[in-house]
Amino acid sequence: MSSLSEIYLKKEVLETLLKTITAKGENGVSITISTSDETNNYGQNVTSFVSQTKEQREAKAGKYYVGNGKVFWTDGKITVAKKKEEASAPSPAPAQESFNDLPF
Repeated sequence: MSSLSEIYLKKEVLETLLKTITAKGENGVSITISTSDETNNYGQNVTSFVSQTKEQREAKAGKYYVGNGKVFWTDGKITVAKKKEEASAPSPAPAQESFNDLPF
């Protein structure tokens, strides 16, 4: 089960991501990668966006897209990764602040 993909992220997007996670006091950002069976007009079939919570998905909140790309190699057998049990306790949630002007 293997595939190799590439994604291109513009400098402006990287700067926005860094400013946003800094403003929120986070250590990083989770990115979702979507691979399609069909390519677009630019020969791309991979899209990436900032991951959303279940509540955001149910509310049909807009996605913050960060990059596009393509699968350039696959063995044709992709499977879902199985989640391992976590041994440590989850980290506490950061204090709630107003981030209405941030992109995600």
